Amino acid sequence: MAYDEQLAARVRELIEARPGVVERKMFGGLGWMIGGNMAVGVMRNDELVVRIEPEESEAALREPHVHRFGRPGRKAMTGFVLVEPEGVEDDAALERWVDVGAARAASMPPK
Repeated sequence: MAYDEQLAARVRELIEARPGVVERKMFGGLGWMIGGNMAVGVMRNDELVVRIEPEESEAALREPHVHRFGRPGRKAMTGFVLVEPEGVEDDAALERWVDVGAARAASMPPK
């Protein structure tokens, strides 16, 4: 299953204005890195993966169309959430999630 190329183009337009952004194929989709740290990605199931502050996970998970990032039956990855396509249909919502992921990745030490 391929990732949503239109969603990827929308994310690319929002994130590539920032310095130091690198796009990479990952998780069956595309990911955008800042300073070597993943900020956001478009998954093969058309969900947006977003890096967040770990202490903000519970608040993010209470938002509509947001759930944990991880493989079924395994412990979820802390500091990441998945946003379903319905949660990023609106341009303002997508921009907010891209900003959250970019800010978190940029705040981390470069790899």
